[in-house]
Amino acid sequence: MAMRFESLQTRLLALVLALVSAVGVVVTVSTWLDVRHELDELLDAHLAQAAALLVVQQAAELDDDHETVDAPTLHKYAPRVAFQVFHEGKLALRSAQAPTAAMTGGDAGFVRGFRSLELQGQRWRVFAARGAEADVQVYVGEAESSRTDILRAVLRSTLWPLLLALPLLAVGVWWAVRRGTAPLRQLGEQLAQRTPGALDPVVVADAPREMQPMLLALNDLLGRIGALMEGERRFTADAAHELRTPVAAIRMQAQVALREVDDALRRQALTATVAGCDRAARLVDQMLTLSRMESGHAPALAPVDLAALARQVAADLAPQALARAQHLSVDAPQTPCLVQGDATLLSVMLRNLLDNAIRYSPSGGQVEVRLTADAQGVRCAVQDTGPGLDDAALARLGERFFRVLGSGESGSGLGWSIVRRVATLHGATVTARRAEPAGGLLAEVSFPPAS
Repeated sequence: MAMRFESLQTRLLALVLALVSAVGVVVTVSTWLDVRHELDELLDAHLAQAAALLVVQQAAELDDDHETVDAPTLHKYAPRVAFQVFHEGKLALRSAQAPTAAMTGGDAGFVRGFRSLELQGQRWRVFAARGAEADVQVYVGEAESSRTDILRAVLRSTLWPLLLALPLLAVGVWWAVRRGTAPLRQLGEQLAQRTPGALDPVVVADAPREMQPMLLALNDLLGRIGALMEGERRFTADAAHELRTPVAAIRMQAQVALREVDDALRRQALTATVAGCDRAARLVDQMLTLSRMESGHAPALAPVDLAALARQVAADLAPQALARAQHLSVDAPQTPCLVQGDATLLSVMLRNLLDNAIRYSPSGGQVEVRLTADAQGVRCAVQDTGPGLDDAALARLGERFFRVLGSGESGSGLGWSIVRRVATLHGATVTARRAEPAGGLLAEVSFPPAS
């Protein structure tokens, strides 16, 4: 099973050292083979050169009367080198460490070239050559152990610096890795020291380029979490503030009903209590709808026929308009007015627009929904014959819990906030202005063309 390192620094250090060690082994083996080959070539050339010198000298120094002569030992490595000169089949000259028998390894036909032979329990590299005359035979040999010793000496001089440098390399790599991973440790320390409510951006001095995407993603996440928490705090504060009034009114009406002995007055108090409960339920529904939309979850968009949806919403609110003797109409083309959207959220938006228009229009007033579609997209306009809004109120329209005082109508002040939020989620724009010449309010939602 592969070893696992919890520390990124240890992992990088182990990988770098393993790579350096592997490269060192490959270089060592390659150096060994190359030096050994070159060494064999060099020493074989020395053997051949020594044999050539003997061939030249033997013609002037040897005759039939000479007896075997042993050459003196002149160097500490001389015992590893041997030569023999045979004249007319008899040993005429040899080195002190050379055997008296010809260095042929039992092969009588070995008279020219190189051979690796076993002589007296030791491996020798032997070069054979003929003399200037056919009756002269020269053998020059070298113990192969000397070649191994030379090779080891060469490699020792090469490897010792590498072995001494390896610890220094390990320390250097450790320092470099530790310095390179310092921004990661700094990031970890910053996050560990943060309080749960600290959502300001994380800043790491001298952060490398590889960390930038991570920091950007982390700061973006912190920003979204901050916005979500701020929305939750605002929702909680607004809910506590806005629910206090209807709950107090319900409690007061309930207390009146408990104390009242007259049935008509008790019924009136209970009716007001039910109306207060309805207002509180509507406020809770509106706030939950707004909270869900502000949570950041984008709805799944699909083609929606806005004209058919407007007719359905108008039909649902028709009893409310009839109760106020109002005229509610929908002017839409017979062909579908398609937009990319979520049918449920679009229904909420249309319901809020129509509910506002119905509640703020006088008895006998008119509320009209008009839809148009062209190459620029789909536009939905809701117009009423109510009192309208002045410029200051139009500028604040859409603020959460903003209501025009003195209208005599109850409400949560969240309807327009929901309308604008739904429009934003669908890439639409919302405008509101005074309707001329009626003087009421004209609200228009413009949708981009459906793809």
